Amino acid sequence: MSDNKKLLALLQRPLEPTFYPKDDGKTVVDLPENYYTDRYKQIGNTLQSRFSTEAETRIPVRALPTPNVAFAEAIPRRGGFSLFIPKHRQIAGDLINLFISEPNVDALMSAGSYARDRLNPVLFQYAMAVAIQHRPDTKNLNIPSFIELFPDSFIDPTIFPQLREEGAVANQRERITLDIQMNFTASDREDEQRLAYFREDIGVNLHHWHWHLVYPGEGPNSVINKDRRGELFFYMHQQLIARYNVDRFCNRLARVSPLTSLREPLPEGYFPKIVRSLTNRAFPARPQNTILRNLNRIEDDVVLTINDIERWGSRIAESIDGGYVVAPGGNRIPLDEQTGIDVLGNIIEPSALSVNGQYYGNYHGHMHNLIAFSHDPENRFLEGYGVVGEFQTAMRDPAFYRLHAQVDNMFHRYKRTLQPYNANQLGYAGVQIQSFGVQLNRANAPANVLLTYWQRSQIDLATGLDFGPQGNVFASFTHLQHAPFTYRLTVNNTSGAVRRGTCRIFIAPKVDERNTPLTIDEQRLLMVELDKFRVNLTPGSNNLVRRSEQSSVTIPYERTFRPMSLSNVNVPETEQFRFCNCGWPHHLLIPKGTAEGMQFDMFAMISNYADDTVNQEFDENVNCNDSHSFCGLRDQLYPDRRHMGYPFDRRIPSTVRSLSDFTRANSNMSAIQVQVRFTNTVIART
Repeated sequence: MSDNKKLLALLQRPLEPTFYPKDDGKTVVDLPENYYTDRYKQIGNTLQSRFSTEAETRIPVRALPTPNVAFAEAIPRRGGFSLFIPKHRQIAGDLINLFISEPNVDALMSAGSYARDRLNPVLFQYAMAVAIQHRPDTKNLNIPSFIELFPDSFIDPTIFPQLREEGAVANQRERITLDIQMNFTASDREDEQRLAYFREDIGVNLHHWHWHLVYPGEGPNSVINKDRRGELFFYMHQQLIARYNVDRFCNRLARVSPLTSLREPLPEGYFPKIVRSLTNRAFPARPQNTILRNLNRIEDDVVLTINDIERWGSRIAESIDGGYVVAPGGNRIPLDEQTGIDVLGNIIEPSALSVNGQYYGNYHGHMHNLIAFSHDPENRFLEGYGVVGEFQTAMRDPAFYRLHAQVDNMFHRYKRTLQPYNANQLGYAGVQIQSFGVQLNRANAPANVLLTYWQRSQIDLATGLDFGPQGNVFASFTHLQHAPFTYRLTVNNTSGAVRRGTCRIFIAPKVDERNTPLTIDEQRLLMVELDKFRVNLTPGSNNLVRRSEQSSVTIPYERTFRPMSLSNVNVPETEQFRFCNCGWPHHLLIPKGTAEGMQFDMFAMISNYADDTVNQEFDENVNCNDSHSFCGLRDQLYPDRRHMGYPFDRRIPSTVRSLSDFTRANSNMSAIQVQVRFTNTVIART
């Protein structure tokens, strides 16, 4: 195996030694003698022969000078790795740089083989995945989903002993599928548990991990400095909060309360019940009404006070109100209409692109740490961070949404400094939406009624069961799903010439959890983007048809959960780009709705493509470009010159009292009332 696919051998069963057989015993990596760790050096030769007798594929590793990875060993191999901890983030950036700097794939394979058994497995997997994604000689390699490597970050740990028993006792054809229970973290006496299906959804948490994999905060400039990275950090997380709030309304809960004060007790508790195979320790719980305190965790290099975060927040707010940020040396960089949101996003996150990290600090990242270490702020009890301390688990905790609602408010503070869009920016002369509707893809389905329900799906967890059974070991889990549907628009082009446009579709609730009608300004902050696509309009009437599964926001179930092994990398349907893993899970495209049917406004708009284009063509049906609303395009500009969230990212003039007023003034817009009905039944995926 001489091409870059051999790197996949390093991305399987992360806790097993590199020399251990991969891919159900079919693949063995032959290591140079000096690559073995101290534990196995004395018996290296016998190990190699013992495990390689039945291998179909052998991957020889060149004996190159061993890389200096001592700096990365500062993170314990059997400890936690968090990209919210500045020390860890810097080490990860340096390791990414080391892997990217290797001159060719063979050298990368050698460096990776040496580092893999010496470093923290999550650190190694993260750095190697980022490097593979960004190297020109490996970027088309499909990396495994994170749930394949570390299923313990996503599912109830009680399933693992059963999976290992099933794999050890039964052969492949005799194995049964084991069921992962829903809502195992709390009882229905806890109101927040009504949203457990959203917060603890496997696809949602995979999306959060993969987005940050595509947009890392540290590393070589070529890896970090992507087009409109800071703005995309704002928009992707703003949409998370909007979607979460909409589903809260569906479950008769109020909007999440922003974390405006770090000095009041945190009423939301969370008991994650996840045991990490890396440490064989559970993620710590956070009781209700926990008081946030200064952190003095010297061993983690996380030493900060609540005053620090408040000071950074005040400086960011003052800069927003003043219209400029302060660069080192005192130079002022204006927060202008075009790039201000991007500058702000890189400051608030922060990434290495922050214009002044010393002055503006680590506002978002250290708020994560403040909550993640709230149970043991001085490391007195040697407890690690809570689930908010890792990208792949953070969205499980209700506190994540309070934190990001506060971050979201900082961005909206900036957006309120901008003037509302004027008629020229909103209109499209000669383009009229004459009709707009949506319908389920089934015979005689009523118009403008969408359906949601529970679905039971399967996932193969064998790849993540280190030292466990080979072959397939399946578990089933239950998640929200919606029936497929189709948008239909009739658009009249009166210009007399072919016109191009961008069709934008959003959905927003009409009422809150108490059935109180929402104002247009409240609605715009809850607008959930469903789709965005280019259209060609011939003179006269045009019938536009768009299926729900074509959404520019989501990726399908198969791409979120498809298993990967060395034996099937050459199968055409598994030849996928790494970018395929980035995208909102399609099964959560539509809010849950209610049993009686919840009323929503669905909005469609066709904007002028001349004002949208960034002068690059792309095919949304190839190269995993279909989730570009949240993930952008690989190695290209973000494919929309408008600000993310347009036309709802800015305040609306006070003279506009409703969404109907907004659309009535612009013939290129339309809004309809849609009902979302939830059926409390479970349907197995076919």
